[in-house]
Amino acid sequence: MKTSVERCELSPGFTISRVLTGLWQIADMERNGRSLNLHATATAIKPYVDEGFTTFDMADHYGSAEEIAGLFRKQHSKNIELLTKWVPDPRAATRKAVRAAVERSLDRMQTERIDLLQYHTWNYADPAWLDQLYWLQEFKREGLIRYIGLVNFDTAHLRIVLNSGIGILSNQVCFSLLDRRAKAGMTGLCLRHGIKMLAFGAIAGGFFTEPWLGKPEPDMDELITWSQMKYKRFIDAAGGWDLFQDVLYAAKRTSKKLGVSIANVACRYILDEPAVGGIIIGARLSQSEHIRDNLRIFQFSLDEKSRSEISAVIEKLHPIPGDCGDEYRKPPFLTASGDLSHHIETLPDPYASRTSEDGQSIILCGAPWDDTDSKSRAMRHGKRIEVTGITPTHGGRLIGGADVTAQLCFVIDVLDGALRSLGGSLKDVIRTHVLIRNPEDSYTVALILKERFPDILPEKSSIQIASTELSDNDLMIKMDAEATVGKG
Repeated sequence: MKTSVERCELSPGFTISRVLTGLWQIADMERNGRSLNLHATATAIKPYVDEGFTTFDMADHYGSAEEIAGLFRKQHSKNIELLTKWVPDPRAATRKAVRAAVERSLDRMQTERIDLLQYHTWNYADPAWLDQLYWLQEFKREGLIRYIGLVNFDTAHLRIVLNSGIGILSNQVCFSLLDRRAKAGMTGLCLRHGIKMLAFGAIAGGFFTEPWLGKPEPDMDELITWSQMKYKRFIDAAGGWDLFQDVLYAAKRTSKKLGVSIANVACRYILDEPAVGGIIIGARLSQSEHIRDNLRIFQFSLDEKSRSEISAVIEKLHPIPGDCGDEYRKPPFLTASGDLSHHIETLPDPYASRTSEDGQSIILCGAPWDDTDSKSRAMRHGKRIEVTGITPTHGGRLIGGADVTAQLCFVIDVLDGALRSLGGSLKDVIRTHVLIRNPEDSYTVALILKERFPDILPEKSSIQIASTELSDNDLMIKMDAEATVGKG
C-alpha cells in the first residue's frame, strides 16, 4: 500500500505536505557561475509530487529556484504549493520597491498569486520592517499574495506582529535535535495564536545520517556544501563533535529498533513537536534524492521510551544562544561563512543624524514626538546620549496593540535604533525610566527590563505609574533612557 504523506491545514482550504521540499540548494548548485538546465531541473520535481510531496519552499535569493518551481507548475501540475521568501536588503524600502519584489517573484513563478510569501528582516532596530509587512498586507488584499508568513522571527517580534494587526500564517525557524530554541517561548506563543512553525535544519545539513556515525570531526575546509558549513557551526555551538556523536548514537539506537534511518528519527522527533506544521528537507534536484527515505517518516511513530532516551541525551547539549533567528542578527553568526558577508554588506543606521548649533548630535525617529518644542528627543553630547518620551507608535500606528509586553519590546527597539544611529548600543544604557498606565503591568515590565538591561542596578531602572500622563487611551507605556558610549 502506498504511503500517504501527512498534510497540515495552515488555513481553511490551504494545506501543505508536512515534509516540505526545500530548494535552497539550487543556489549552492549554481555557485561560482555554474548554471542549471531549468527544464531538466524542473522535471526532477515530478518524482516528489508523484509521491505526495507537493509543497516546495524557496526564496528570492535561492538562485533559479523560483523559476524552476514555476516552470514545473506551468508544465506539469497545478496541484502544488509554492512557498517563497522575500529577504530584502537591510535598507528602508519604499512601497514601490516592495511591490517590485513581489512582482519579481510572481514573474519568476509564472503565477498571478503567491501561495505563501515569507518575510525576513535583518534589523529589528530599524522600524522599516514594520512598514514592509504592512505593505505586504496591502498587496495581500489586492490578491497578489494569498498568505503571509515570517522567517526567523524571534518570540518577542512575532508577538509584536500578532498584536499589531498584521495577519500571518506561519514562522519558519531552525528546530532540530541540536537546536531547541523554539521549545521555549516560541512554541507557547504559536499555540496560543494558531500559528504554525515550519522547521528547517531537522537533519542538520545531512549530519544526522549514518555516514557521520563514529566518524572523526571534519575540518571546515573539508565540507563541500553551504548546509554542511552552516550546521557544523551549530554542532560546535551545541558543545562540539563528541556531544553530537552521543546524540547521533542515541538516534541510531532508536532507528535500529524501528527499522528506519537516523534521518527519519531526527525528522519525526521534530515533526511531533507541538505547533510544528511541517519540516523542510533540502533537495539537490537531479543529483541527490531521498524520496523513499523521506516517505518512511510517515510509516512509524516514536514511542515515549524512545523520545525519553533521545531527550535525555540532547539535554546534555549546550543551548544554542538566544532566540529563534538570532544566528542571523547577532554573534555567534551560525551561517555558512560564520558572518553575514554572503548575505548583506552592512547594516545602515536606522535613523539619520545631524549636528545642532550647540554641537549636539540629534536624530529624528519618525515618531509623533520628534521635534516637539523645536527639540529632538534623541541627542548625543560627548559620550552621553539621552532618548526621551519613546512611545510604541510608528507611522501614525500603535504598535503592539493592547499587549504591554509587545509595546515595551517595540519601545526598546526604537531606543536601540536611536542609540545605534548616535554611535551607541543597548549595552551602553546606564539608566531607564518607564511610565506605565496599569499598576498590574509593573512585574512584567520589570522582568523585561532586567532581561534587556541586566547590568543596570534596580535603582537605575525605575517604573512609575502615570496613567494621567499617558493621555492616549491606547498607550500603555512610555520610556526615557540615558547611555554612556563605551560603558559596555
